[in-house]
Amino acid sequence: MRLNINVGILYIESWLRGVGAAALYNLMEDAATAEISRAQIWQWIHHPTAALDDGRKISVDLVQSIIPEELEKIKEMYGESLFNSGKFGLASQILEDLAVNDEFADFLTLKAYPYLD
Repeated sequence: MRLNINVGILYIESWLRGVGAAALYNLMEDAATAEISRAQIWQWIHHPTAALDDGRKISVDLVQSIIPEELEKIKEMYGESLFNSGKFGLASQILEDLAVNDEFADFLTLKAYPYLD
């Protein structure tokens, strides 16, 4: 789940800057990767028996607690200057909204289009 959150944030941030294919962790990723990531998170939240390996139930609260932790990892990876000049906060908000919403949105890009420059 952490990787889904991390990669989801990274790709959405890249997409918001107009980059349609992003090199993430030595792989070239596109919107499909982010779609899979956010769909899995959403599905786990809405599945009554979904749990982490340590037994914690996957819930909205759990996802919301992991997002800031993953943002901090991203900040360490990119450095404070690049992180602050990016759109990581907005990307994490979009991912969170898509993942925790009761309704499953058709496409993450539809949610993100209003934020393009």
